[in-house]
Amino acid sequence: MKKTEGTTLLSTPVSRRKLVKTSAIGGLAAASGSLSLPFARQAAAEPAPAASADEKVVWSACTVNCGSRCPLRMHVVGGEIKYVETDNTGDDDYEGLHQVRACLRGRSMRRRVYNPDRLKYPMKRVGARGEGKFKQISWEEAFDTIAGSMKKIIGEYGNEAIYLNYGTGTLGGTMTRSWPPGSTLIARLMNCCGGYLNHYGDYSTAQIAMGLNYTYGGWAGGNSPSDIENSKLVVLFGNNPGETRMSGGGVTYYLEQAREKSNARMIIIDPRYTDTGAGREDEWVPIRPGTDAALASALAYVMITENLVDQPFLDKYCVGYDEKTMPAGAPANGHYKAYILGQGNDGIAKTPAWAAKITGIPEAKIIQLGREIGSTKPAYISQGWGPQRHSNGETVSRAIAMLAILTGNVGIHGGNTGAREGSYGTPFVRMPTLENPVKTSISMFMWTDAIFRAKEMTATRDGVQGKERLDVPIKFIWNYAGNCLINQHSEINRTHEILQNDKDCEMIVVIDNHMTSSAKYADILLPDCTASEQMDFCLDASCGNMAYVIFADQAIKPRFECKTIYEMTSEIAKRMGVEQRFTEGRTQEEWMRHLYQQSQQVMPGLPSFEEFRKQGIYKQRDPNGHVVAYKAFREDPIANPLTTPSGKIEIYSAALAEIARTWELPEGDVIDPLPIHADGFESYNDPLREKYPLQLTGFHYKARTHSTYGNVDVLKAACRQEMWINPLDAKSRGINNGDSVRIFNGRGEVVINAKVTPRIIPGVVALGEGAWYSPDGKRVDHAGSINVLTTQRPSPLAKGNPSHSNLVQVVKA
Repeated sequence: MKKTEGTTLLSTPVSRRKLVKTSAIGGLAAASGSLSLPFARQAAAEPAPAASADEKVVWSACTVNCGSRCPLRMHVVGGEIKYVETDNTGDDDYEGLHQVRACLRGRSMRRRVYNPDRLKYPMKRVGARGEGKFKQISWEEAFDTIAGSMKKIIGEYGNEAIYLNYGTGTLGGTMTRSWPPGSTLIARLMNCCGGYLNHYGDYSTAQIAMGLNYTYGGWAGGNSPSDIENSKLVVLFGNNPGETRMSGGGVTYYLEQAREKSNARMIIIDPRYTDTGAGREDEWVPIRPGTDAALASALAYVMITENLVDQPFLDKYCVGYDEKTMPAGAPANGHYKAYILGQGNDGIAKTPAWAAKITGIPEAKIIQLGREIGSTKPAYISQGWGPQRHSNGETVSRAIAMLAILTGNVGIHGGNTGAREGSYGTPFVRMPTLENPVKTSISMFMWTDAIFRAKEMTATRDGVQGKERLDVPIKFIWNYAGNCLINQHSEINRTHEILQNDKDCEMIVVIDNHMTSSAKYADILLPDCTASEQMDFCLDASCGNMAYVIFADQAIKPRFECKTIYEMTSEIAKRMGVEQRFTEGRTQEEWMRHLYQQSQQVMPGLPSFEEFRKQGIYKQRDPNGHVVAYKAFREDPIANPLTTPSGKIEIYSAALAEIARTWELPEGDVIDPLPIHADGFESYNDPLREKYPLQLTGFHYKARTHSTYGNVDVLKAACRQEMWINPLDAKSRGINNGDSVRIFNGRGEVVINAKVTPRIIPGVVALGEGAWYSPDGKRVDHAGSINVLTTQRPSPLAKGNPSHSNLVQVVKA
């Protein structure tokens, strides 16, 4: 993220845009300055319930993993949250300091805090893992048991046997942050005790992060969506902010407001007609899942053969487009142009006719798209994280990015990199977590394998980093604010079998707010405070050209026997003999004041701690107007090289060529130095389709953020969990809308109602991910949990989760 010291402070609620624009107020949209206006409440807002004498309004936040962090204003009476409002400062114009409005998920926070699923006190497992049978224990017994297990396992196996599982249930926080693992209080505790086995990658972006690393070097940035005001064309490959970025970060609103200014055409390429379209798009191009790279290659064919590529850009900024920019030692005709034109190893020209058979998109449409994308500039070409969540996701992500590279749209206003949208950020100081003495990491997706076949896992076969192979299995798992023990991890039935054996993994500690599917697999279960029950700073994630920090104060006292994560880790640190190093003598509030003082040094516009506490939110706009990824590189590639080995955009990656030469890969897995199309396993033409003829893909569902809010009754009622199926596929199976259906493959079975709709292409069915796994006695799920059906076979390069590459059969139940 781009960072700056320029600040804009918004301290008082402002009415809606019309009122502000007609008032004699200067500087609302400026890069600096402050506002202090006498408006007590947003004029256009619905009237709130009448305040009682003892009511107080406390700023809090929704910190789930949706891409935003939203402020919540809790109305508290008698120590109880009565109702929840959201941000009432600023206006509704992204050129200024716009309101950060929570969606219905965040506004239902009261139903999470007072949910009957709340964990109330520490518990110890008494049944088999997964049965959900526990008995109440004291906090002292819980802490003593955990510390005793840690000491035993470290003494017998070493610190590499202790693993911090993936968890994103509370993001953006300073003290409560649950991801990345190295930034959590659990990591700080373990680093004081000798370290832990780390993981790399994440369930959201493993393939694109790894794939585009070999193109751009590091995390591939993108232009902020506000910059679409300078675009003439928007092309979204599986990018669906209308459902995945619908809340306070405002990406959906940025997109629409910016398009109003630029009148840019918008083309959506997706197997499903998403809410991002909903009549606002100019064109929906349905595509078979996992075939985006084939489409991108055919579009490249049109651009190359019709002289629509930006040859000067390719010559100056890129490696491997054609023969003259290939690195030394690369094979003849090993460049991208040769691959597209059929002059490479496979000898196949990537024509629109070739791609039409793969993608299901008509040849004429591919030609028209290629001409439009190649001739319209600037073009905002972006991919969401759905297309890369496939068995061939690394090559898919690189292939889509090629469209931005071929057309020279990288590093300019109105363009983009082919990655997801970028955003502006602040240098607010986070909780230090110290350095991990253990340097070994595994892919976050392969932790189940590391339990029972650790010593077989190597760098060249399983992607182990930091050493050639694992020495010890995972014996102790910390699972903090995450549902990836079961619900969000693939192939649930296999994971269940692995975790049932408590001789392999000896201790699982789960820290959470609710009795989730994963919490049922704990040995020790610790009840965490919600954001409403403690104090923290919460930072935004994806918010275009404005950044903000929320002062999430304690709205109510902790319910039942719940404790904060800082209290828990401090007590365990005491028992491990590292309390002073861990706490440095500070309480949670004292740490916050300490970090805030440090933040004020790099962000001088921040008010005092107490003023910020009353103010609730601090907003800061990008003084440059918009984030433009790689702008400095575009202006001077010598002075501002990329972090790739060549310092340029690597269309041909010599590093990938070496990996392809040396790694051990299963049959069908492909790693290639070029952004090619590879089918991948369980693809549209896999022979397995004879048995399981439908492709199953997943999508992020509005009623949940992954699995968070999955137990809120009103949200479940408003957005029912259903399987999407095209009318043609439904008719051939005798399925009507609302019928109960069986979805099954060799890994498991789900029973759920069908949503018969033309909004999904024939041959494909879809389930919203994150539904809470609810098996019957035969382990048939009745909640619609997609991970009963997904595979634990990892993608080739990132060893990531291919959760959208699934073949299934569907029949009427």
